[in-house]
Amino acid sequence: MSDRRSYDDPCGVARALDVVGERWALLVVRELLLGPKRYTDLARGLPGSSPTVLSQRLRDLETAGIVRRSAAGPPGGGRVYELTPRGHDLEDVLVALGRWGSRTVQTSAGDLGTDAFVLALRTTADPARLAGWSARVELRVEDPAGPDRVALTVDGGRLSAVRGTAGAPDAVLAGPPAVLRAVAFGRRSLDAALDDGAVRIEGDDAAVRRLLAAVVPPVPA
Repeated sequence: MSDRRSYDDPCGVARALDVVGERWALLVVRELLLGPKRYTDLARGLPGSSPTVLSQRLRDLETAGIVRRSAAGPPGGGRVYELTPRGHDLEDVLVALGRWGSRTVQTSAGDLGTDAFVLALRTTADPARLAGWSARVELRVEDPAGPDRVALTVDGGRLSAVRGTAGAPDAVLAGPPAVLRAVAFGRRSLDAALDDGAVRIEGDDAAVRRLLAAVVPPVPA
């Protein structure tokens, strides 16, 4: 990273920004929080980034030891990008930053991708409402552009998430991304979406309802 300008400030915040303060860097990390991705999947999740900029950010993050390339498993093979342990250390930083940013007025007309949607769930989930119970809910995002599955786990007053199936989940919540977002953030009732078949629940209905009840959309500051 020697070709980049530094704040030349010994403060830990400044030193962190020397590494991840460039435009798109933290959003690349966001896209990898749930698990590895191919370059094309990263590009789809960051449509506002040009190929040149995205490639440069990936190189920067690799050099900094935050991202690494590895062999993808079957099917498909090829190469994927994934977070290193140092990269995963940024997870709580991004959750806290997302929680802070969620209280600002939203002006973007864009839709949340799956990774951003799951991060939004985590940043708006009230720890007090997550305390005292545990559950595993598999989120099936039925997106024609690329369906996705995310395992959501409530444990110890915390909501965590990884890409993939939840093994033997307590419940499955499935539906198109726009409907899932609307239901999660209170713009559409779960019962109405279930009645018209827009979403489906398999398994423990109460676990899904309790999880959604823990999501508290922020009031803009």
